[in-house]
Amino acid sequence: MDIKAVDLNLLVVFAAMMEHRSVTRAAESLGLSQPAMSAALARLRTLLGDPLFVRSGWQMQPTPRALVLDAPVRQVVETIRTEILQRLNFEPATARRSFTLVMPDIGEVMFLPRILTLLAASAPDIDLRTLAMPLNAAAGALESGAAELAIGYFPDLEKPGFFRKKLIENSHVCVLRQNHPLIGQRMTQAQFLAASHAVVKPDGREHVFEQFLQQKGLKRRVVLELSHFTSLLAIVESTDLVATVPRDLAEFFASHSQIRLVELPVKPPGIAVHLIWHQRFHKDPAHIWLRSSIHEVLS
Repeated sequence: MDIKAVDLNLLVVFAAMMEHRSVTRAAESLGLSQPAMSAALARLRTLLGDPLFVRSGWQMQPTPRALVLDAPVRQVVETIRTEILQRLNFEPATARRSFTLVMPDIGEVMFLPRILTLLAASAPDIDLRTLAMPLNAAAGALESGAAELAIGYFPDLEKPGFFRKKLIENSHVCVLRQNHPLIGQRMTQAQFLAASHAVVKPDGREHVFEQFLQQKGLKRRVVLELSHFTSLLAIVESTDLVATVPRDLAEFFASHSQIRLVELPVKPPGIAVHLIWHQRFHKDPAHIWLRSSIHEVLS
């Protein structure tokens, strides 16, 4: 017998008949009419080649074949009810699970401490792993399940199949060492263009600010090009190089080193930082908890 030809609803009909030993009462327990229940029982008898239930006085008694089938059918029905149809719940306090997040090094510096504090308080047995992805690789990681969530600026993920939730709108500011010989508390456009710059291009891609300068036709001398924002801290502190970075990172630098912030003489567009996930995780209770909790502590 090919299982594709089996209507699993008939197993529910069988279980109801075993419990109630009456077509009428079994039909009532399933919310069926008596003719519909009789029709389903007839299909079940044809499928299994056995009468299954025969009338004896006021009851329908199971045949030997039905008695053999009773335990396995009840097990299948109960498995479907409790493990397949049961709505999944997620209890962060007791859950043991690992999540993989796609985020650049700047996200690790700015966001991970607060996320880890959240997990320590609410979900102590949840582990995290972070991945840095080159251009266009984040989409594949989220689609395949290699990562569950991306946090950062990912314009390449603005496409069907992905959900996003905004965390912050970031701006740009310059960072330079405290005793920079050429730039004081304010900086003119001429000073900005004449300065020697360190530029970060994660995975070789130009960021929003670089694209803005190109559109405005503004050219500056780039002395150093880096792949990671976190490398800037020691470099800017010990040289006369100027770097343009997201404001929250600049404030972090200033609080941990002899670096100061200077406002840009031009106004570039902001950077929208998002939580981004693939539709395959959209209804997962654990994922819903994680992204809503992260949004609460970061936004």
